[in-house]
Amino acid sequence: MIMTWLLTSHHSATWALVGLIWVVQLVQYPLFAHIGQEAFVAYHQRYTRQIAWVVAPLMFAEIGTAACLVIAGFRNPWLLASLVPLAFNWISTWLVQIPLHEKLAAGFDAHAHARLVATNWWRTAAWSLRGFCLLMSCLE
Repeated sequence: MIMTWLLTSHHSATWALVGLIWVVQLVQYPLFAHIGQEAFVAYHQRYTRQIAWVVAPLMFAEIGTAACLVIAGFRNPWLLASLVPLAFNWISTWLVQIPLHEKLAAGFDAHAHARLVATNWWRTAAWSLRGFCLLMSCLE
């Protein structure tokens, strides 16, 4: 029963992040360019504070349930394969996206914004790949 709960929680966190990353990539990040210089700093500050309340619990739930599944002995090859994009997303978030958000926190910077949108495609692809891997793990 605990394994079923862990699997359900893991899949739920991942698929919530898959949906969220696509909204961020296709809607939220592109709209940053249309906020306007005067309002951007306040908007960005509020955006990062509020999105963290959604993203952080999901990312911690995703990595926590993945760790619990592996520790509990769940060795589905698709789950194990999905750990690579999971690690990539954490590394990319901390080493690429957060520093770009810190740069944007000082004011809109077209180069930093373009880099944020471009590099976020990496996370979008990685989370989509994770979702696919988890879907495949259900079919085995």
